[in-house]
Amino acid sequence: MKGKKYIYACAALAAVALMGYARSTKTDMARNLSIFNEIYKELQTNYVDTLDAAKTMRTAIDALLGQIDPYTEYYPASEQEEITSISSGEYGGIGSVIMMRDSTIILSEPRWDSPARRAGVRHGDVLLAIDGDTLPRNFTTKEASARLKGQPGTEVRLHVRRPYVQDSILDFTVVRGSIKIDPVPYYGMIDSVTGYIGITTFNENTATAFRNALNDLRRNPQFKSLVIDLRDNGGGLLESAVQVAANFVPKGTEIVETRGRDPRTVKTYKTTSNPIDTKLPIAVLINGNTASAAEILSGSLQDLDRAVVIGQRSFGKGLVQNVRPVPFDGIMKVTTGRYYIPSGRLIQAIDYSHRDEDGNVTRIPDSLTNVYHTKAGREVRDGGGITPDIKVEQPKGNRLLYNIVADLWAYDFATKYVNTTPRVNDPMAWQVTDSLFTAFKAGIDPKRFKYDRATEAGITYLREAAEVEGYLSEAVTAQLDTLEQLMKHDLQKDLDFNRPQITEILDDEIAGRWYSDADNIRRRLPSQPEVKEALQLLADPRRYHSYLRVK
Repeated sequence: MKGKKYIYACAALAAVALMGYARSTKTDMARNLSIFNEIYKELQTNYVDTLDAAKTMRTAIDALLGQIDPYTEYYPASEQEEITSISSGEYGGIGSVIMMRDSTIILSEPRWDSPARRAGVRHGDVLLAIDGDTLPRNFTTKEASARLKGQPGTEVRLHVRRPYVQDSILDFTVVRGSIKIDPVPYYGMIDSVTGYIGITTFNENTATAFRNALNDLRRNPQFKSLVIDLRDNGGGLLESAVQVAANFVPKGTEIVETRGRDPRTVKTYKTTSNPIDTKLPIAVLINGNTASAAEILSGSLQDLDRAVVIGQRSFGKGLVQNVRPVPFDGIMKVTTGRYYIPSGRLIQAIDYSHRDEDGNVTRIPDSLTNVYHTKAGREVRDGGGITPDIKVEQPKGNRLLYNIVADLWAYDFATKYVNTTPRVNDPMAWQVTDSLFTAFKAGIDPKRFKYDRATEAGITYLREAAEVEGYLSEAVTAQLDTLEQLMKHDLQKDLDFNRPQITEILDDEIAGRWYSDADNIRRRLPSQPEVKEALQLLADPRRYHSYLRVK
């Protein structure tokens, strides 16, 4: 235990020493690094136990990076596949997400048309052995991922247990493939005149995929307007977002500028290709998970008065990362600057250089944001993500819904349902029926289903406060008792009250296992409030253009 304390002390000293690089003289840096070097050598030479050098230094590095933003990361040679696959949109493997549950590895979400799915693997299969090697109880998802990934064309044998079926022990031989992350999983016509293109990430293939989709939509003579869906798009390559924007603005238009600590590092990104259509009415959908490069696209189109943005305020990531080599084939993803969209605003929502007394970072309050102006003179603000031109409120969540997802009630129900129910072949015909919802409710054990009841907790707090302040008389106690009885929770009633949101959760879980991403996007679009709002807006040219002018 004491040895660990020395390791953490070593890590803390490393963080202090290396953090000095950004704000001290070269002499200070040399002195601090010398101190750290001597302490490390002393521990390695004279400490009573042998230290794991690699682990100690990784702890030091992680402690240092933990003091700054979460986007600056170190990748040793053995861990670089993740960052490579993000930028290229491709990796070699079986094409399945891996999750840990109760010390077991579960194959979750095998991609549509992936090697795993083609071999017969299903969502929820419990992985027991790989290539004949039984997985030990402490086997991690990282270790499992390393065993399952590999060169396309090579084989891996999987021994699994499938829940809720009779012959539950199954064996599969999966031929690894090149798993490509499709940045545009679906595009098509939402109605007779409105096209839709959804972008899930910005990688090396996004600009080409988007342009191809747009040109395909334009072949329809009735195509008059476009919805670009950036909801839940966490970003990616900045250049890719610039290339997508280039389809709708004149060549040479400035989309974003990056600025680092050194004024000489300022870089302006302008469109370099001829546009496809500079007049096409566009609605861009965003939400709280729209970030980084997705905010560059949505924010630049807003600043240039080229699209109306619809949805919820975006995440607010205005930081730029570059990859740098470090010794022994390592790389670092380093935050080297901030990006500013055409109005001049920075949309970064969190100032990582300032922390509260508990060491936590907080969002920049709206009261401290600044006003900027779009090309037409409309007011927009910095410091808090992209605020949509038309806000569409999301249904409020609660603890019951959280626990249905987090405690895997919906996940387990979907696993059982899919493994015991014939698949409905037509994705547009399937829906969560009354009988299915009733079966889900019946499968929840009230004794095991735990969730915080805000009203009951509130009454308890009120009762305690009244007693402390001397107001808990018999009359008040009687009233609180009555109120407590009136507001006593009934699980079945709570489930019925939250049925619309639970239906969406069940639909995601079940349809996500039966149908492709494209099919599921297509079947869900018509019922989504943001899409409905976009269609109404684009169908009314006068209203559409009113959002793009100074009011």
